[in-house]
Amino acid sequence: MLELRELIPAMAGLMSITGYETYDADKLTSLMQGFDEEITDAVGNRVFIRRCGRENAPKILIDTHFDEIGMYVSEICEQGFLKVEPVGGLDTRTLPSADVRIYGKEVLEGVVASTPPHLKKKEEEEKVTPVRELLVDTGYPTDELKELVRVGTPVGFAPRYTWLQNDRLVGKGLDNKACCAIAAHALRDIPAAELAGDVYLLFAVHEETDRVGGTAVGGFAIDPDYAMVIDVNIGHAPGSKEIGTVEMAKGPSICRSAITDRTLTKMTEALCDKNEIPWQRCVDAVSTGTDTVSLHLVGKGIPVVDVGLPLRAMHTYVELLDMADAEHLAALVRAFVCDKEIGEVFQ
Repeated sequence: MLELRELIPAMAGLMSITGYETYDADKLTSLMQGFDEEITDAVGNRVFIRRCGRENAPKILIDTHFDEIGMYVSEICEQGFLKVEPVGGLDTRTLPSADVRIYGKEVLEGVVASTPPHLKKKEEEEKVTPVRELLVDTGYPTDELKELVRVGTPVGFAPRYTWLQNDRLVGKGLDNKACCAIAAHALRDIPAAELAGDVYLLFAVHEETDRVGGTAVGGFAIDPDYAMVIDVNIGHAPGSKEIGTVEMAKGPSICRSAITDRTLTKMTEALCDKNEIPWQRCVDAVSTGTDTVSLHLVGKGIPVVDVGLPLRAMHTYVELLDMADAEHLAALVRAFVCDKEIGEVFQ
């Protein structure tokens, strides 16, 4: 069983571009140990269940989305080049020279072509080339490439990870598979008798392209008594605005919003204080930009608390997290699903 610092890059390194979340399904299953039951629904959501062993126990949902940003091939060009369409909110500024993988009949390595500064006109130096105008260089002869790749083939960032100083991890797909790994790590070892109810860990699809996404389907099927949505939050860096960002290495964020449940949010904040888990308060008055947007309106309504993992360079191939935040978030998930007072209030 992998430790958390190993599990995060292992899970983030899986290919799960929106629409292809089940591409590495078997590999994901091999990483998910310690759960009592596993379900895959019609849209590709994966649900992993921990049973508490008691009848009529509360149903607790931990929601994380499993899909990641990427591209689809839109055209196969001469000399082994590909044109692509964006899937999700790519940061276009970072794409030139990016290492990518093309998931055709075989997995091909590629690189997003970059125009040398020597060939750029002065008025073009500060311009950002739209994704649809970029080219992916595969190195393959065109005829051979057409045998391996078709229009619609997914293209994702290469899964390469680096550890910086002070236990900070850099790589692709940390949004939001780092949170998937953290939640799985937190839940797998809890003795059943300590759980406040049956816990459903939802790896939802389609979050990056559709705010309704797979979480509405998963939430409707599970019909939980209350839920925690976990997603990444924008980590503060020099030059970024303090409003709308959270500090690195100071614990997960808890969002105050019109769409989050006030009582559940306050109880979660108090739970952090009780267990000496560092946390930060953030605010998004009308929308959290996460699965909470749709989940709280599912069925007869679901009380939701929105929790964030600080992350820098979001929606790039060099996203950065701090392992201290990951550990604190894992501690919060464990405390949340074991707190019987919350279960009594919301069942």
